[in-house]
Amino acid sequence: MKGNTVKAKKFVFAAIAAGALMLSACSGAAGGSGDGGDGGLVGVAMPTKSSERWIADGNSVKEALEKEGYTVDLQYAEDDIPTQVSQIENMITKGAKALIIASIDGTTLSEVLQDAADADIPVIAYDRLIRDTENVDYYASFDNYKVGVQQANSVLNGLGLVELDGTKKADAPAGPFNIELFAGSPDDNNATFFFNGAMDTLQPYIDEGVLDVKSGQTDFQQVATLRWDGETAQSRMEDILTANYSDGSKVNAVLSPYDGISRGIISALTDAGYATGAEWPIISGQDSELDSVKAINRGEQFASIFKDTRQLADVAVTMAVDLLSGKDPEVNNTKDYDNGKKVVPSYLLESQIVVKDNINEVLVDSGYYTADEING
Repeated sequence: MKGNTVKAKKFVFAAIAAGALMLSACSGAAGGSGDGGDGGLVGVAMPTKSSERWIADGNSVKEALEKEGYTVDLQYAEDDIPTQVSQIENMITKGAKALIIASIDGTTLSEVLQDAADADIPVIAYDRLIRDTENVDYYASFDNYKVGVQQANSVLNGLGLVELDGTKKADAPAGPFNIELFAGSPDDNNATFFFNGAMDTLQPYIDEGVLDVKSGQTDFQQVATLRWDGETAQSRMEDILTANYSDGSKVNAVLSPYDGISRGIISALTDAGYATGAEWPIISGQDSELDSVKAINRGEQFASIFKDTRQLADVAVTMAVDLLSGKDPEVNNTKDYDNGKKVVPSYLLESQIVVKDNINEVLVDSGYYTADEING
């Protein structure tokens, strides 16, 4: 998938311009009045409000669709699969013109998406690939393999082994460093991309003895965290510490794929007597949630991967507008995202590593957070 990602800003600016031209030239062409505004109703299904990133995603998609003249049915399923299926069924019944879906479990929507196909409703998978169905038209996400590489590089950087871009340091320490591994939810297709990118980056250091996974838990199924749940991660980290570090040895680093999992790991380390400072482990993360950005400032979490949900919303909404106006949406990857039934054409955005030194540059200067929010 490397080399397939087009710069997001260029796409977003072009998409905004195209959307404006379309609306001025053919107002209402995207669908009948239906239950909504001039463009009709679009259903947006998000997994949960327990993660602040999904709240931000939902709000960004809703606002972008409303600017394009659509009415939005935005629903959160609180990580309950039957609830999400029911919500999507209701969107179809209400006459939605398109569906944008961030699935809880990407393998459980085949039947309801067949109903959408029978009603000629296009479907866009949002950030999480929908699997095992022909009835998903496009996928909007980030370069998820690269996200995993960035997570691994952030850990290696914190240990003094590489620069943030992965370039090896000439004066890198020899180690060995004790590292433990966490992955995301096994029912989320992205989790394997993150883990594979991370492990392809870390494995040479493990093979050379620079990194040591003292628990021996390196297989995806061993390290996966169902529903990305922080409490589940905390419990597993506690078990790892009890079983493998009661001899006085210390964890030096933890590969974490998501900020909520990172916070669970931090809680386990704190309860075990670890204190921030020179011996505090290097911990990665993802989504740059506000609580975790504050944790980076405090020295508890070393890094997080920032995925700008505003850009992702713009991509998904532009895809929907294009589909409803008879256009082919722009994509930049047509080979990597096989959902078991088809290769889903995708648009992949860029992500950034956030560490303490670049919080203001990446998150404040871009307007994603204010300095008061981060420092409050």
